[in-house]
Amino acid sequence: MANELIINVRPYETRVALVENGLVTELHIERKTGEELMGNIYRGKVVRVLPGMQAAFVDIGLSKMAFLYVGDVTREMSGTKDIIVNKDSANEEILISETSSRSDEVKDNVKIEILLHEKQSILVQVIKEPYGTKGARISSHISIPGRHLVLIPTVNHIGVSRKIEDIEERDRLKNLVDDIRPREYGFIVRTATEGVAKEKIESEIELLLKLMSDILLNMKKGTGPALLYKEVSVSVRAARDLFTREIDQLVIDSAKEFKIILEFIRTFAPHLESFVDHYKGSVPIFDKFGIEIEISRALSNKIWLKSGGYIVIELTEALTSIDVNTGSYVGHMSLEETILKTNLEALKEIAYQLRLRNIGGIIVIDFIDMEKIANRERVFMTLKDELKKDKVKTNVLQMSDLGLIEMTRKRTRANLNSLLTESCSYCEGRGVLKSSKTICYEIFRDLEKESQIFYKDGNVSILVNPAIERVIKEDERESVIDLEKRLNKHIIIAVDPNFHLEQYELDFYEN
Repeated sequence: MANELIINVRPYETRVALVENGLVTELHIERKTGEELMGNIYRGKVVRVLPGMQAAFVDIGLSKMAFLYVGDVTREMSGTKDIIVNKDSANEEILISETSSRSDEVKDNVKIEILLHEKQSILVQVIKEPYGTKGARISSHISIPGRHLVLIPTVNHIGVSRKIEDIEERDRLKNLVDDIRPREYGFIVRTATEGVAKEKIESEIELLLKLMSDILLNMKKGTGPALLYKEVSVSVRAARDLFTREIDQLVIDSAKEFKIILEFIRTFAPHLESFVDHYKGSVPIFDKFGIEIEISRALSNKIWLKSGGYIVIELTEALTSIDVNTGSYVGHMSLEETILKTNLEALKEIAYQLRLRNIGGIIVIDFIDMEKIANRERVFMTLKDELKKDKVKTNVLQMSDLGLIEMTRKRTRANLNSLLTESCSYCEGRGVLKSSKTICYEIFRDLEKESQIFYKDGNVSILVNPAIERVIKEDERESVIDLEKRLNKHIIIAVDPNFHLEQYELDFYEN
């Protein structure tokens, strides 16, 4: 089946769906009221240095302070220089040279209080979106992605995407970039660069260097927090980062954005121009390609498997739990074989859902218990293989004796649930409501308590939701009769269809 990049543009929202072999594997949403910060470059001012946490809070002009960890601070601030390569720059996998150093290997050598001081102006880039109550995470290791290259000005190194497998091509590209670049700047050669002529690469290097020069110039023009570079729109970013030779077609439903993308493609990837299409159909583009259904499915907690089993995904502030169940699947042979087949089918769906929903942080998967160690190992290895398709960094631990697999997936942007949903105003984020019986018994207890305060004799009116009225009149008639006798009151049940299920009112009055 075809691989397609589908872009839906509206004044209030832009949505990008990457469809691979008929499945929506990535979904990116950018709204006018909540634009993404990832990749933006700011002039920040250090507000507070925290030696105990080896971190600092930095004001970059947002409502919440950004967080800067010591491992994300360049040594240039203390007179030395790190050789650090950001493996996650523009989602490219690169080879790290033996002479380069990783930030997590050198972070203990220099303390945060030596590198930074309060009121200091620093150049930083957002590397993780704000999440919940937390502000954005930032880094002073800047990276500016282009179509073919990623400029990393704090690195004297050339990396090449692992997806370029031809040795001769790798060497050609590395030597070509090395001949052109300034000695103090590093570059990542992206997958899209394979087979690209020298002139194109040379032109892009000049463009990226000019862009970096403008950023540094604006950095010197002031001292307060300010936005110096804004990442391109999500539609252009999709054309830049996702539209590769593996994608058969890019389809967009906006004439304005179609022209912008076409101009970008003509400049940086003219061989792909014929694969860009402006959708003019009357049926909404996401409905036409079956994407709306997948989005609705991605918001459900329960996902059914083809066999009849299902998985349940629960997101909390601390972690994401995923539970695997056999459901209606009973298998054909032994119990162990039934469980193994369900677990194997489930893990493929889990790997897909993690990518589609962009779930990050700590993830705990509760597989159905398997007796054979070989089966546990098979599930573990299959999960690792499925996660190799994911561009986001993951780390998976061995399955425990309880059938649990703990893993982490790097969190950069907000997950789909936080983008498209909000806490339920009825349950206030609990995820559950009190049962009708529980509410009835609460009403009865309140009635007994309030009767001691109000008129000893008389009537009482109970105003409730229609569902509660049915339970009281049908299931709890005897309880109401008993209360009337004990309290010497006539109880009247009234209904307000606008009442929340858990809402009720008691009104006492004399005969």
